[in-house]
Amino acid sequence: MPFSRLLIANRGEIACRIIRACRAHGLRAIAVFSDADAGAPHTRMADHAEPIGPAPARASYLNIDAVLAAARRSGAEAVHPGYGFLAENADFAEAVLAAGLIWVGPPPAAMREMGDKTRARTRMQAAGVPVVPGLQPDNGMDDAALAAAARALGYPLLIKAAAGGGGKGMRVAAEAEGWEQALAAARREAAAAFGDDRVYVERLIARPRHVEIQVLADAHGNVVALGERECSIQRRHQKVIEETPSPALSPALRERMSAAAVAAARAVGYVSAGTVEFIVDEAGNFHFLEMNTRLQVEHAITESVRGIDLVGAQLAIAAGQPLTALPGLDAPPSGHAIEARLCAEDAAAGFLPATGQITAYAEPTGEGVRVDAGVEAGSVVGPFYDSLLAKVIVHAPDRATAIARMRSALAAYRVEGVSTNLAFLADVIAHPAFAAGETRTDFISRHFPVWPLAPAPEPRNPWQATDGFRPGAGSAASRAPVAARRVVAKSGPHAHRHVDEVTAPMPGQVIEVAVAPGQTVARGAPLVVLEAMKMEHRLTAAGPATVKEVRCAKGDAVNRGQVLLILDALA
Repeated sequence: MPFSRLLIANRGEIACRIIRACRAHGLRAIAVFSDADAGAPHTRMADHAEPIGPAPARASYLNIDAVLAAARRSGAEAVHPGYGFLAENADFAEAVLAAGLIWVGPPPAAMREMGDKTRARTRMQAAGVPVVPGLQPDNGMDDAALAAAARALGYPLLIKAAAGGGGKGMRVAAEAEGWEQALAAARREAAAAFGDDRVYVERLIARPRHVEIQVLADAHGNVVALGERECSIQRRHQKVIEETPSPALSPALRERMSAAAVAAARAVGYVSAGTVEFIVDEAGNFHFLEMNTRLQVEHAITESVRGIDLVGAQLAIAAGQPLTALPGLDAPPSGHAIEARLCAEDAAAGFLPATGQITAYAEPTGEGVRVDAGVEAGSVVGPFYDSLLAKVIVHAPDRATAIARMRSALAAYRVEGVSTNLAFLADVIAHPAFAAGETRTDFISRHFPVWPLAPAPEPRNPWQATDGFRPGAGSAASRAPVAARRVVAKSGPHAHRHVDEVTAPMPGQVIEVAVAPGQTVARGAPLVVLEAMKMEHRLTAAGPATVKEVRCAKGDAVNRGQVLLILDALA
């Protein structure tokens, strides 16, 4: 290869994954880290690590100047962006190339075409790739005109960030009444995640499947599709479980979608690994959703059934090698693979991001089991980055065996000290509808409208002497199977809090205070909006009340359990 020192402009499990690829290909891996990640696993795995600034992503992992300065100090010759952060930022790719470094990714021009979702829609239509009917409000359209166009297009609508994907900057406007609020929230979240508040609008297709095609392209004009990944198990537009092959695609539909993905890549002169995402409606029609101009979180299941190394392929392509020089690309897929995303989430609090220190950690092992993780015992999970801790990947000769292996792997996984979604993942995998392959994007809302399935701890139980208190977010949750039921117990010094206090469910930043002292609010009325782990979280009124006191302001950094508002409940 024309380079021997690779800087990885990322953190967590993907940084660890790329470091392993560096070792396999004889490259020296250079990590970067924020103040919050000093001593993190990826910094110790690497051959060298460079500091890039304070904990907030904008001051470190999203700081192009800081990352390039680290590349210069370390003598890096190439840069791999991983996924998230700057991975789909064409300005960053151009800056890397301008600095005389090799960019392990697609050409900046292709990134701009596909990274700007509105331009991508236009290009795909020209290439004959079907798209969802929608609006592009950046074409000189003010908010009043956009609202009118939205009404003409017809509700329900999906508002999406123009500059990035991953479910961030995405809101559903079910009807005109909620349009303005959804639009404002999508813009804020898009700005926080991508530094760009532009959005576009699509008609919401009811109960689709979310299916994506993995492509590889070299600088010699070769493009190949490497099969699909079914990504329909989602919560809040965030993928939870992925599998390949899709249990729903016929060979003919798979062939048509693969051809469309190749056409999409060719239309923008794509090079490197990329993923073309589609939605498939109940009639079997597919529509272009977006192209992720980077490695996907779920790339490992494609590696499992194809027997290839996609990160290694990226490195080889960046080194100028043609696809014909890469082994295994012509081999047919083998077996079935499933991935489950382990996240730091408090399921009992509506899957809000969880923080804390991991006190005990043990990964599952066994035939066909792979874990890509970025944490270990002692790791601190803070509020600054994505909640993803690790990915559990299983591979088996068939889907039923893969499901069984995943169930065993999730049961064996041990994470203590931080709330996770492990139990929820296990319930999803064990659900009869999943076994039947009935996986559409409404799977979780349809089959798990409430979770945990057992009731929450009793707010006023016999051993709580003080009335007017309820279980608090500052205590640990413990679960034990009892007579086929799940029991959730709250314990610790913060096991009670006053019913009139609205507290922060996680550390974060206040980005909106929607009420003022003396104001009367109805049940479900928005009170405060927090930003944590690159996502917005709305706190709403549990019932009719009068606002007695506001103890926070826009821009405040707040801790978990901090009192934000005092309410006076109305009878």
